[in-house]
Amino acid sequence: MAQTLGDDFVSRVLEVVESIPEGRVMTYGDVAAAIGSRAARAVGTVMSHYGSDVAWWRVIRASGHPPVDHESRALEYYRAESTPVKWSNGVFRVDLAKARHHAG
Repeated sequence: MAQTLGDDFVSRVLEVVESIPEGRVMTYGDVAAAIGSRAARAVGTVMSHYGSDVAWWRVIRASGHPPVDHESRALEYYRAESTPVKWSNGVFRVDLAKARHHAG
Protein backbone atom coordinates (compact mmCIF):
# COMPACT_ATOMS: atom_id res chain seq x y z
CA MET A 1 0.00 0.00 0.00
CA ALA A 2 1.35 3.43 -0.93
CA GLN A 3 1.86 5.79 1.97
CA THR A 4 -0.84 8.41 1.43
CA LEU A 5 -0.38 10.53 4.54
CA GLY A 6 3.05 11.56 3.41
CA ASP A 7 6.11 9.42 3.75
CA ASP A 8 7.66 11.79 6.28
CA PHE A 9 4.69 11.70 8.67
CA VAL A 10 4.33 7.93 8.41
CA SER A 11 8.05 7.36 8.91
CA ARG A 12 8.17 9.69 11.91
CA VAL A 13 5.19 7.99 13.57
CA LEU A 14 6.69 4.54 13.06
CA GLU A 15 10.07 5.73 14.34
CA VAL A 16 8.48 6.96 17.58
CA VAL A 17 6.56 3.69 18.01
CA GLU A 18 9.75 1.69 17.47
CA SER A 19 11.39 3.69 20.29
CA ILE A 20 8.80 2.68 22.92
CA PRO A 21 10.46 0.16 25.26
CA GLU A 22 8.88 -3.12 26.32
CA GLY A 23 6.38 -2.72 29.13
CA ARG A 24 5.74 0.93 28.27
CA VAL A 25 3.09 2.66 26.15
CA MET A 26 2.23 5.96 24.51
CA THR A 27 -1.18 7.28 23.55
CA TYR A 28 -1.97 8.25 19.98
CA GLY A 29 -1.78 11.86 21.15
CA ASP A 30 1.60 11.26 22.82
CA VAL A 31 2.99 9.91 19.54
CA ALA A 32 1.61 12.90 17.63
CA ALA A 33 3.11 15.33 20.17
CA ALA A 34 6.48 13.57 19.95
CA ILE A 35 6.68 14.52 16.27
CA GLY A 36 5.39 18.04 16.82
CA SER A 37 1.82 17.36 15.71
CA ARG A 38 -1.65 17.39 17.24
CA ALA A 39 -2.96 14.82 14.75
CA ALA A 40 -3.72 11.89 17.06
CA ARG A 41 -6.31 10.51 14.63
CA ALA A 42 -3.75 10.58 11.82
CA VAL A 43 -1.43 8.56 14.07
CA GLY A 44 -4.27 6.05 14.41
CA THR A 45 -4.60 5.91 10.64
CA VAL A 46 -0.88 5.31 10.26
CA MET A 47 -1.03 2.53 12.84
CA SER A 48 -4.02 0.88 11.16
CA HIS A 49 -2.32 0.87 7.75
CA TYR A 50 1.37 0.44 8.58
CA GLY A 51 1.58 -0.54 12.25
CA SER A 52 1.67 -4.31 11.89
CA ASP A 53 5.47 -4.30 11.57
CA VAL A 54 6.01 -2.38 14.82
CA ALA A 55 4.87 -2.92 18.42
CA TRP A 56 1.34 -1.64 17.72
CA TRP A 57 0.07 -2.72 21.15
CA ARG A 58 2.28 -0.06 22.75
CA VAL A 59 0.12 2.71 21.22
CA ILE A 60 -3.13 3.03 23.12
CA ARG A 61 -6.16 5.26 23.54
CA ALA A 62 -6.02 8.17 25.99
CA SER A 63 -8.31 6.19 28.32
CA GLY A 64 -5.63 3.52 28.67
CA HIS A 65 -7.56 1.02 26.56
CA PRO A 66 -5.78 -0.89 23.78
CA PRO A 67 -6.63 -0.48 20.10
CA VAL A 68 -10.27 -1.31 19.31
CA ASP A 69 -10.85 -4.94 18.33
CA HIS A 70 -7.33 -5.93 19.40
CA GLU A 71 -7.87 -6.15 23.15
CA SER A 72 -7.24 -9.88 23.58
CA ARG A 73 -4.11 -9.91 21.46
CA ALA A 74 -2.78 -6.76 23.12
CA LEU A 75 -3.34 -8.28 26.57
CA GLU A 76 -1.09 -11.19 25.59
CA TYR A 77 1.69 -8.74 24.78
CA TYR A 78 1.10 -6.70 27.95
CA ARG A 79 1.39 -9.84 30.05
CA ALA A 80 4.55 -10.97 28.22
CA GLU A 81 6.15 -7.54 28.66
CA SER A 82 4.89 -6.98 32.23
CA THR A 83 3.03 -3.83 31.22
CA PRO A 84 1.05 -2.56 34.23
CA VAL A 85 -2.71 -2.94 33.71
CA LYS A 86 -5.77 -2.15 35.83
CA TRP A 87 -8.91 -4.30 35.91
CA SER A 88 -12.44 -3.09 36.56
CA ASN A 89 -15.58 -5.18 36.05
CA GLY A 90 -13.76 -7.65 33.83
CA VAL A 91 -12.34 -4.94 31.55
CA PHE A 92 -8.71 -3.90 31.58
CA ARG A 93 -6.78 -0.84 30.63
CA VAL A 94 -3.12 0.03 30.81
CA ASP A 95 -2.08 1.92 33.94
CA LEU A 96 -0.84 5.10 32.23
CA ALA A 97 0.59 6.53 35.44
CA LYS A 98 3.03 3.62 35.61
CA ALA A 99 3.48 2.65 31.95
CA ARG A 100 3.51 5.91 29.98
CA HIS A 101 6.68 6.44 27.97
CA HIS A 102 7.83 9.98 27.24
CA ALA A 103 9.70 10.14 23.95
CA GLY A 104 12.47 12.59 23.95
